[in-house]
Amino acid sequence: MITTLENFNVLGDHRGQLVALESNRQIPFDIKRVFYVYGTQEAISRGNHAHYKTKQLLVAVNGSCKVTLDNGRKKETFILNEPNLGLFQDSLIWGTMHDFSNDCVLLVLADRYYKKSDYITDFDEFLEQVKN
Repeated sequence: MITTLENFNVLGDHRGQLVALESNRQIPFDIKRVFYVYGTQEAISRGNHAHYKTKQLLVAVNGSCKVTLDNGRKKETFILNEPNLGLFQDSLIWGTMHDFSNDCVLLVLADRYYKKSDYITDFDEFLEQVKN
């Protein structure tokens, strides 16, 4: 298995539910960047890259999507469909998000600030990196 899904503790009562995420507690790193993906088009995938150094945690806070992770030897697809379910994506793991529901909002927490040079967008280059 490439990684595992993490179930976050849900706090709540008759007023509603709450999930609290904290750096180095539920999130296995210091959070430096937060972004979310929404309004995706049917049959369009997102991601399709790896990072040299960045680690991420992905949570579908609304709706659902699938995330396929590939470490260069094994590929595995995960379904994100609960707002208390997170998927850790380590560095040097190729990630593709796909099959988004119309109402999907995918939250991504990252351990690094955006840096274009950290992205590997060519799959063959990615395979070379994981061989070394």
